[in-house]
Amino acid sequence: MAGVDEFNAATVIAWLMYTRGTLRRLFYNVRTSPNVNILEICGRQKLEILAVAHSSISGVEPNFQRFPCLKSLSLSYVSISDLDLRLFLTACPKLECLELVDPEIAISDAQMTLELSSPTLKSIYVEAISLDRFMLEADSIERLHLRDCSLEIVDNLEVVDVSSYAIFWTKFYQVISKSSKLRKLRLWDVTFDDEYEVIDLETIAVCFPQLNHLSLRYKLRNGVMHYGLQGSSNLENVTVLELGWTVINNFFSHWVEELLKRCPNLRKMIIFGVVSEAKSHKEYQILANFTSSMVQLMRKYIHVEVQFEYKKKKFSTTFLNSSSVSVVADIQGLPATDRDGKSDFSDCRERINRIADSGHPAPTHQR
Repeated sequence: MAGVDEFNAATVIAWLMYTRGTLRRLFYNVRTSPNVNILEICGRQKLEILAVAHSSISGVEPNFQRFPCLKSLSLSYVSISDLDLRLFLTACPKLECLELVDPEIAISDAQMTLELSSPTLKSIYVEAISLDRFMLEADSIERLHLRDCSLEIVDNLEVVDVSSYAIFWTKFYQVISKSSKLRKLRLWDVTFDDEYEVIDLETIAVCFPQLNHLSLRYKLRNGVMHYGLQGSSNLENVTVLELGWTVINNFFSHWVEELLKRCPNLRKMIIFGVVSEAKSHKEYQILANFTSSMVQLMRKYIHVEVQFEYKKKKFSTTFLNSSSVSVVADIQGLPATDRDGKSDFSDCRERINRIADSGHPAPTHQR
């Protein structure tokens, strides 16, 4: 229903009434005059996946607008009050996957705090929520994906994926510290509210012994970087390491080398770099020094498959052949998680389709 400026409400209602008895998936991205109450029409049916975009939801009545079979819910650019959102979750007793993308949430709390709870929720993807505080109580949560927002949550996480996010490391650690079964940690393009803070690798190694996939990209600074590498504990189970730079400097190659030492069972490392179109002689020299350092490391860690991905719209590269090295260039630009702007509704639909087809309850960004 996407692609048209506005539909007649009567037409949309007629179509929904005709099909609601057999609907299992509904992707609703349509403007109508007047607004159509999707919950009232599709409640008490067999709907399992619901994605709503560019719409408004109000007056939720969980006793009448109940979704007994709904497992996946996505709300993108939707206007809704905090009360209606809480009631909506209450009306979905089997909900496992929740996605909130840039919703317009009317908060009744003067402190701008949104509190949600769902005992069945396993996966949550949250993007661009502009609130002072967002708290989620979920006993079964396994996967957490944050982008440009803040969230307070409790234990049992297995996957934490955070991008374009400003954090206090100590507070963020408190959020995930109870997740002893954490398998994947991705902190990409994170910035620190305190300029002297850094990702504490020693704490990660000690508190998350089952971690097998680690992805880090943030601004490195001399002194602060060395503090983050302190400690002697290894990341014993990490087999995949993804590292990236926002602005390359002379500290990066040293940081990569120290991380390799801390991952004795590493099998694959991917280096993500952003290369600007116009470079000074100094920048070329830094990149050349980094390349030389990586060649030396590859000779030392021959058992590790190393892959480079340099991202720029206008960039060419030479491919090097080696038994343990592959160099890849993406000339189309940055991956979806690195582009500026907001996800469109088609991205949401693709993610939910993958969930349904694979049987997994977790929406992920594919690189």
